[in-house]
Amino acid sequence: MPENEHEQRMARPRVAAGALFFDSHDHVLLVRPSYKPGWEIPGGYVEAKESPLDACRREVQEELGISPPIGTLLVVDWAPNPPEGDKILYVFDGGQLTPEEAEAIKLTADELLAAEFHPANAVDQLLIPRLARRVKYALAARSRSHPVYLEHGEPPARTVL
Repeated sequence: MPENEHEQRMARPRVAAGALFFDSHDHVLLVRPSYKPGWEIPGGYVEAKESPLDACRREVQEELGISPPIGTLLVVDWAPNPPEGDKILYVFDGGQLTPEEAEAIKLTADELLAAEFHPANAVDQLLIPRLARRVKYALAARSRSHPVYLEHGEPPARTVL
C-alpha cells in the first residue's frame, strides 16, 4: 500500500485533557464556559508538541489562575464527535484544593462565567450525558486508585475469543 494512502487512513484525533478538583466535602469543581451552554470540568485541548498532562496544567492555570499539582490519570476516553471528528480525552486527578487555593481561583473572563463545587450526585443534571458518565467513571477510578479506559464515556464491551 502506498505510504500516503496509509497516512490517509490513520486517525488524527483531537486530544483534550482536564482535571477533577475537590473541596473538603468531596464536591467536584465544575466550570461554566461562556462560549457554550452547560457545565464542564477545567481543561482544554492539547497543543502541538504538548503532552496531555502539560496541557491540563496549562489549561487549569489559564482558566482558573491557579497551579495546583495535577495527580494521576483517572480516565482515557475515545470519544469521536461527528461535527468535530475523533477525540481522545484524558481526565487527571487534581486532588483536594485547600480553602486558600479555592479562594485564589480567578476566572478567565472571556472563557468562564463560573467555577463552583457540586456534589458528585449532581453531575447527571449539570453535565452532558457523555461527560457525566466520564466524570462518574473518573470518580470511581479515583476511589480505586486505578485508571479506566472508556469509549463514548463507557467501558467497552468485553470481547469473547
